[in-house]
Amino acid sequence: MDLSGVAALLLDMDGTLVDSDAAVERAWTTWAGEHDVDPAAALAVAHGAPAPTTVRRLRPDLDEAAVAVAAARQLALQYDDLTDVTALPGAGDLLAVLARRGLPWAVVTSADTRLAKVRLAAAGIDPPLLVTADDVATGKPDPEPYLAAAARLGVPATRCLVVEDSTAGLAAGRAAGARTAALRGLDGDLRLRDLTELAHLLSGG
Repeated sequence: MDLSGVAALLLDMDGTLVDSDAAVERAWTTWAGEHDVDPAAALAVAHGAPAPTTVRRLRPDLDEAAVAVAAARQLALQYDDLTDVTALPGAGDLLAVLARRGLPWAVVTSADTRLAKVRLAAAGIDPPLLVTADDVATGKPDPEPYLAAAARLGVPATRCLVVEDSTAGLAAGRAAGARTAALRGLDGDLRLRDLTELAHLLSGG
């Protein structure tokens, strides 16, 4: 894919910039045990979507008040679990290329602001713009998070490259009209092995 027209990068957090898989899995496994949900079923749908969206899928019997309580409990399990949270390989290389080229970028995550900030801090990443679940009415796979990030950067979504590792995130990027770069063997306009590859491509390599 020709990246010469890319004017900004919109990067997912968990699984894209930050390795938090173990913490996410621990939290959802604990939560599932507390809420009469099969842990495997929870892990199969939790990645890339806001906690309330996942709770609704797993417990459709709950009313909105109960969903809010259950989602808050799930997030609470993650806030202090930062033991093995770190930047993913290639993240530093990619951010260095963006700085060198002067390309604007943002982190766009389904996490709430508190969780996003502690995870990014643990990984040593300080984004110029952070869009979280607290900033939008509807999360991924809805395009709102990516449209909001593009608008705040002042760049048309059609000139943004969305970098994602989940089907929900890629769907959000496509619906926003952005080009997509997919990790973890998923399908996007560009399929990446890792962020080092993307850094190389953006460097003109």
